[in-house]
Amino acid sequence: MTNRTAFITGASRGIGRACALALAKDGARVALAARNLAQLEDLAGAIRAMGHEAFPIAIDMTSEDSIREAFSKAAKDFGAISILVNNAGITKDGLALRMKREDWDSVLATNLTGAFLASQLVLQHMMRDRWGRIINISSVVGEMGNPGQANYVASKAGLIGLTKALAQEMGSRNITVNAVAPGFIETDMTNKLSAELKENMVGHIALKRIGKPEDVAAAVRFLASEEAGYITGHVLNVNGGLYM
Repeated sequence: MTNRTAFITGASRGIGRACALALAKDGARVALAARNLAQLEDLAGAIRAMGHEAFPIAIDMTSEDSIREAFSKAAKDFGAISILVNNAGITKDGLALRMKREDWDSVLATNLTGAFLASQLVLQHMMRDRWGRIINISSVVGEMGNPGQANYVASKAGLIGLTKALAQEMGSRNITVNAVAPGFIETDMTNKLSAELKENMVGHIALKRIGKPEDVAAAVRFLASEEAGYITGHVLNVNGGLYM
């Protein structure tokens, strides 16, 4: 993927950060997008120190204007985008019975609508170039459900549906669209959980360990590669056997 430009949303930490590092090491120019510009600058510095190109850019995935502006700026300053990793995601957990409408709306807007809008913005160039990779970061809960996360589960299941629809629409143009569904991964999101809850979760994982962001990034790097050119509409589970 040398000289191709990759755009990663939610790139400032966790899985997004690991994906950015993995794609940069594979030779892609990486546009790093998130709300926290300071964290993105740190990551960009680390990538440049390794001899690769990185471009940090602030984005608000709930704002169509912000998304348009970010993609326009990245393409203008850094080159047309050939690889998109839709990773940005938030949680606002609560039982469905009592879930506030704004908690439903904000999670769906960030995790699903934002990914759809981002995909729309890169498809024109990918179609002209007759080459493209879109990789949506879903979740194991999008496949198996989870109590207290109706909004998050719906958004992640929605990403799987979006993946399959876009894969069918774009296949004839040599654009692949796939999803990666991580299981229980060491991130800021999971670090907030109690030791007891973590231990209980590990008990359900066949490999008996929590995954690392790099495990997910390896799957993303593969799906972005030339070698994965005959894989599309697929959901790649990176969950250690939590769900089969």
